[in-house]
Amino acid sequence: MEIFTLLETLEEILENSKSLPFSSKGIVDKEEMLDLIKEVRLKLPDELKQAKWVKEERQRILVEAQKEADGIVKEAENRIIAMIDEHEITRKAYDQKTEIIETANEMSREITKGTKDYADSLLANTENVLNETLNKLGNNMTEALNLMQISLEDTIKTIQNSRKELK
Repeated sequence: MEIFTLLETLEEILENSKSLPFSSKGIVDKEEMLDLIKEVRLKLPDELKQAKWVKEERQRILVEAQKEADGIVKEAENRIIAMIDEHEITRKAYDQKTEIIETANEMSREITKGTKDYADSLLANTENVLNETLNKLGNNMTEALNLMQISLEDTIKTIQNSRKELK
């Protein structure tokens, strides 16, 4: 996957950076680092983009549901005002208003719950993908450190042998 290649490149740049005197801090090319970070961002899994979309879509649906509920309530109030002249009609109108409001509230709760469940599902999937990516990255870094350790140990042995030959 290209994202791992980009991360390895970032790691190499950091490892090969010049160190500041008396410090563990290094000097890196800011533009080069920012370009690589932009590339990593472009290569991120679609699940992250989907999660952002789900969040925005959830908000839009909630606003839409609230507008619909408000419209239903307003419609019920208008119906009641139109029927207020007759007592029996008025009583029925109040009953209907209550039923409409309960239905609207129930619909709003169902839409909200469905949206939250869907967003949670996508976010859980995104979390799993990120955890897998993090684990793979950790494994790659562990392997790289082991190879560096072996290489350093071999170099030390070579130096020790060379010193022995000098004596």
